[in-house]
This record gives sequence, structure tokens and C-alpha cells, in this order.
Amino acid sequence: MDILIAFLVVAAIALLLGILLAVISHFFAVPEDPTQQQVRACLPGINCGACGYKGCDDYAAAVAGGGVKPNLCIPGAQSVADAIGAIIGVEAEPFDDVVAFVACNGHCGATHNKADYEGVQSCEAAGMLFGGPGACTYGCLGFGDCAKVCPADAICTIDGIAHVDTSRCLGCGVCAKACPKGIIHMLPQDAEVAVMCSNKDKGVDARKACQNACIGCKKCEKTCPNGAITVVDNLAIIDYDKCTACGACVECCPTGCLKKVFFPNLPEGVEAEDLLD
Repeated sequence: MDILIAFLVVAAIALLLGILLAVISHFFAVPEDPTQQQVRACLPGINCGACGYKGCDDYAAAVAGGGVKPNLCIPGAQSVADAIGAIIGVEAEPFDDVVAFVACNGHCGATHNKADYEGVQSCEAAGMLFGGPGACTYGCLGFGDCAKVCPADAICTIDGIAHVDTSRCLGCGVCAKACPKGIIHMLPQDAEVAVMCSNKDKGVDARKACQNACIGCKKCEKTCPNGAITVVDNLAIIDYDKCTACGACVECCPTGCLKKVFFPNLPEGVEAEDLLD
């Protein structure tokens, strides 16, 4: 009997608390903004933060509040921007598609290790030990921190360095934020030339670390007919607003660190949401 009474008392308290919580949630509930709900429904739900907000919910709230552009969702691209613009009655500006690019060509055949590493299999952890085990302290560490965070499974590690499948890349930039070396850049979708190196050492030292390194010789800078390339801190940098993809820089580069690239769009009929984990 004592056990039954104790059970009934606990059940009664639970029932009263449940009723109390229901009443409180009814009278103190904050009404949701229908515009915010509509905007949120358009977003892919990656919560990558590429828009400058913590996640899709925060961005939707900011757009619904007014004064925020509808084209900040990079993974959603132009289609999402147009949909949000239609909801808030604003014409979305043209969207510049970008893709992730690993600025390193230090594969196993071009470089070597200066030490053996047996610690945590993480780029961040390995980089804390004298810049990592690789001879080039600027190069890809190859442990795949970028691949682990990619929501579209667009990155893999081959021959010691990360590679991006740009046909799957959403352009969210999560991988760039995860890279402790900062060698993953977001390039314009229509870019046709890229610098596959991040080494800023002087030419002799850079070449000792990696055969494919940029040596800062400035041949590309002098050859480019449009002034699209400058060498800063011994590393070639491309101004894509000036680049016409003539290929002159690629032909004259003595180490081959300037490469022709092609970044395809998502396959026809495939939406960004279809690639999410």
C-alpha cells in the first residue's frame, strides 16, 4: 500500500507539472514570424556560417527583420537568393559562385617529411608540432580536417594532399575555416588559372622543401599582359578581376605551380540539398 501511495503521489505531481508547463507555454509563447519561417524553408540547412551569421535560423531572422541582403547564402546560390528575394519583395543581386581550392601541389613525389608523426591524426594537432611533419611548413598536412567538416563529402586526401571535387562543392567555405594552414581558398567558379602553392619562403628554400613550390621568380608577373599577377612575399597572387585566362603565366612558370583549372557547376538536375550528409 505504501508503494502504491508513493506512486500515485509522484504521478499526481508529474500531472500537475505537465499541466502547468502547458499553460505557461500557451500564454508566454513567442509568436513566430511567418516571413522568417518562409525564408528559413528556402535555406539548405547547412548552418555553415558563410553568410556571416551563426546558422540558417539566424540568417532567416535577420532577413525577416529587414536590411539584410537575400543573396548571402553561398551554398544556396542564385536560386535561393531569388526565392528569398521574392518573399521579402526585393530583387536579388547577381550571385558570384565560388568553389574551394587547395593551394598546394606538394604530393608525395614532390616533397618529403622532415620527421615522423605518430600523434592524433588531425591537421590541427600535427601543425602544432613545428608546423607539421612535412618539409614544407606551408603545405597541406593531409590528415583531412577539411574532409571531415565538408557537408557535401566533396573532399578527399590523395597522395598526401587534400583534393576538392568541385562538381560537388557547395562553396560554403567550411573547409577553409577548418584548415589550420589557411591554404584552402574560395575561388570564383569561372576561374581558369590558379596558383597551387602557399609557400612564402625565398625561392631556394621553397624549392628544397617542394619541387612544385612557387619560387617567386616573377616570370608570371612580367609575362601577364593584363597585370593580373603580382608576387607578394615570394608567392604569386592572381587578381581574377583582371585575369583573362590567356594561359601565358602557366606556360612560363618554371616549377609548374601555376595551373589551368576547370570548376564545373553542379550536375544538371542536382540541387545543393541532394549533396548534404
